[in-house]
Amino acid sequence: MSRPMLEVIALTAADARAAQSGGADRLELVADMAADGLSPAVADFAAVRAAVDLPLRVMLRIRDGFTPGDLDGLGERAAALRAEGAEEFVLGFLTPDGAVDLPAVRAVAAAVAGCRWTFHRAIDHSADRAAVRAAVGELPGLDTFLTSGAAAGVDAGREVLRGELARAGEPGYRQRMLIGGGLREEHLPGLLAEGFDAFHVGGAVRTDGWAGGVEAAKVARWRGLIDRTRP
Repeated sequence: MSRPMLEVIALTAADARAAQSGGADRLELVADMAADGLSPAVADFAAVRAAVDLPLRVMLRIRDGFTPGDLDGLGERAAALRAEGAEEFVLGFLTPDGAVDLPAVRAVAAAVAGCRWTFHRAIDHSADRAAVRAAVGELPGLDTFLTSGAAAGVDAGREVLRGELARAGEPGYRQRMLIGGGLREEHLPGLLAEGFDAFHVGGAVRTDGWAGGVEAAKVARWRGLIDRTRP
């Protein structure tokens, strides 16, 4: 059985190197965590790509919140990132009333056609997460939902996560569940025992939250906890 996956948020090449040194399996590359993670500059992607050989998922989001903003601009950013070598992405859009913005998701997914991508925690902020899964679950390339089960984080979303895992394999529930958002070390034994096998961390592996860089030792601690406590 393959080991559970640990994905780490990186903002810089230094973050990426530390995450790889600590045992991360994949990176999510973003910019501007004051806005909860926006698309990085193409030059920043290139620097990270040159620094590590881990799989690298790149955020496609150009404004705070979950509405898409300028779709043409998003498409241009996606094209520029792909031209620089990006092969995996993270995206997800809602309407102002919390429904999935399916035209926007389809448009951006089309801009990265042939690539694998994650639907991010917009699902946790949606008015109807089952409707989100039903709407996007068969879109080409979607292989992951990043979720904590609730907007407030894993503590509030555990029952939702369990319920969704129980539906694995059904339409809209075939994608891997990547658990992130308020995730803490003490959650790991229970989540692993329940069958979850992918985890996403950001501030928890940094020196001083988002004010500091990723620490290899903190990533290694998460890696060790996951590997030691998996069933």
